Amino acid sequence: MDVFETFRAAANPEKAAEMAAYMRGQFAFLGIPTPVRKKLSREFLKSQPKDAVDWAFVSTCWEQPEREFQYLAEDYLARVKTSLSPADVPRLRELVVTKSWWDTVDCLDVIVGDIALRHPEVNQTLLGWSVDDNFWLRRLAIDHQLIRHDLTDTGLLEQIIANNMGQTEFFINKAIGWALRDYSKTNPDWVRDFIARHRDQMAPLSIREASKYL
Repeated sequence: MDVFETFRAAANPEKAAEMAAYMRGQFAFLGIPTPVRKKLSREFLKSQPKDAVDWAFVSTCWEQPEREFQYLAEDYLARVKTSLSPADVPRLRELVVTKSWWDTVDCLDVIVGDIALRHPEVNQTLLGWSVDDNFWLRRLAIDHQLIRHDLTDTGLLEQIIANNMGQTEFFINKAIGWALRDYSKTNPDWVRDFIARHRDQMAPLSIREASKYL
């Protein structure tokens, strides 16, 4: 039984309805909670080499109607992330803008962010995404440095956030707050100064989120 059959055999219609409702009916679900999904896919993922990227597998996952398969693709990409390079960024962009919602985008931001940390030339692409018409690309650009701590490029962070001030989009204003809140754990003075300088341009939601640990 392959991993696709394994997942479908574990479908739980009652859980599927609950999970779809939680995601506001955006996607169909098999009804496999995260801990169960991780258990079901553990052996499959362990069997996959880390030194190559099977984009055909990722595409097949993304084509499936049930959301758990997109999560499986992201679990797979997390496993092989050190093999991802700038050449893979266009394919990752396609994932971001296809079947877009916060659950997949907020995983892809870490994966793209890891590429950019290893290959700083990707920063220019992320700057481009920060002004893209697609707000999911902008959200990813804002949050791609999450959990970098002392390795955060504050100049890049400020420029990307500045490109997204004055927005009414909830997912953008929330992302700005999260990016600043995360970095406040490393450098609270920088975040305080940022808020002080940009308060008049920032949404109340962004300020509230950014100030949580200050």
